[in-house]
Amino acid sequence: MPTAPLRICHVIHSLGPGGAEHLLVDLARVAPQFGLRLAVLSLMPTDGLHYPARLRQMGVEVASLRLPGRWDPRALGRSVPAIAAFSRDIVHTHLKHADLVGAWAAHRLRVPLVSTLHLIEDAPTPVGRFKLRLAAAGRDRVARRTITVSDALRRWYLGTLPVDPSRVVTVRNGVAAPERRPPAVLAELRAALGVRADGLMATMVGIMRPGKGHAELLAAAGRVPRSAGVSYVLAGDGPLRSRLEAAARGSSVADRVIFAGFRDDVADLLAASDLIVHPSRLDALPTALIEGLAAGLPAVASAIGG
Repeated sequence: MPTAPLRICHVIHSLGPGGAEHLLVDLARVAPQFGLRLAVLSLMPTDGLHYPARLRQMGVEVASLRLPGRWDPRALGRSVPAIAAFSRDIVHTHLKHADLVGAWAAHRLRVPLVSTLHLIEDAPTPVGRFKLRLAAAGRDRVARRTITVSDALRRWYLGTLPVDPSRVVTVRNGVAAPERRPPAVLAELRAALGVRADGLMATMVGIMRPGKGHAELLAAAGRVPRSAGVSYVLAGDGPLRSRLEAAARGSSVADRVIFAGFRDDVADLLAASDLIVHPSRLDALPTALIEGLAAGLPAVASAIGG
């Protein structure tokens, strides 16, 4: 008799662009072959977003609490029936907003909880530190295991918050081996972006938010001679995009910086590149660098995280 799949309800604050969100899509792609059946619950609305559509295409049930913000207290009451509606053996939460909500629901439903930490967080304000401690307390009380995606993240977590180290384990992220594309397809992709055939394509992949290093890339690009023939492709979207675009337009590299927007063909984009750039200030384990490694690219990156 075949073994019944392990039913896991993943809870996350949103399904917009982001590394943790992208990893859920990667997990859903391979889950069936490992006997996993996934469902995903987003605290915030999913209307018009790319990742929920991708997940549903792969047979993953996706639901939303449709909250206007991550810290809306109505999440606690709504989460219990929402998670109970899924067939579930485990609740698996991602990021501190969902950690609190998932801990509450899992405790009420008597379902085992696992939490994955994806970020090393700088919390300079009293409110920020309170939120970190609140989420850590929820994990420490309810979660059977808290997973950190790198040893650097585990060291930060244990050194910053009063939690039980015996229930904090490191499980590193990975990426699927990319498909090999014909050179003509990659050349066509470069041309569509506006990269010269005889030039160098330096690509940065990441959500455009504070701390990811986009401003540092623009500043560094301005010091690279034009004769080097480098085009800088910034793949991703986020709250800083309009500000970064304005900064690029007013700089000496305006004609060399390409804002490629949100992409669902990152593997192809990197295969078409000559190097990957990742000047992040704070990162636990940059998935973009793992994808760059899978594509065989050299990296220019800050020495941070895992």
